[in-house]
Amino acid sequence: MTPAYVFAALTIPLVGLLLLAERRDAPWRVWAKAAASSSFIATAVAAGAAGTAYGGWVLAALCLGWAGDIALVSAQRRWFLLGLAAFLFSHLAYIGAFATVQPDAVVAVLVAAGLLVPAGLVARWLWPHLGGDMRVPVAAYIAVITAMVAAASGAAGGPGPSLPPALSLAGWKATVVVAAVAFYLSDVSVARDRFVAPGFGNRIWGLPLYYAAQLLFALSVGMR
Repeated sequence: MTPAYVFAALTIPLVGLLLLAERRDAPWRVWAKAAASSSFIATAVAAGAAGTAYGGWVLAALCLGWAGDIALVSAQRRWFLLGLAAFLFSHLAYIGAFATVQPDAVVAVLVAAGLLVPAGLVARWLWPHLGGDMRVPVAAYIAVITAMVAAASGAAGGPGPSLPPALSLAGWKATVVVAAVAFYLSDVSVARDRFVAPGFGNRIWGLPLYYAAQLLFALSVGMR
């Protein structure tokens, strides 16, 4: 097993530990989350992220995600806004990563158009639960994560990166699309937890989806 997959495998028990901390509302949950999030950064580094433009952008996105994870541990509004900003820039970094692999702009635009419906539904669902000062940041975030999923689809629709013969281009394309969709869905759980119906039930499915998404992005850098 390569070092990247060792770190990826290590994430599984760490996410389990994080879920236990969240269930108990334990004061050490910040350390559990930091450890779990550090593992997807280690996965990307071990997979060779620093060696390519695509990998560099992905690594930047993962580091911003790590910062957002720590900020979102706090229930305070200012920390939530910092976390929201960190993840917004993380999605922009993923868009930058996809721009390096000759994405198909037509596919990206078509997917973005199709995603306007779910984006609108999510915004409509959240709107009554948002204070006036949160509506613009949340709307901006919905727009950016929608653009990230569209950019991932555009990357999958293009020629993709150059891969060693042993690796599958179709596998890389599927990986980035599944990761983007999983990230999108995990953010629905965060929104529900923060604005609609707080509770551990949101985290029990949202956190595994989120860490699966970040791990898939991290492992995708080794497919170049």
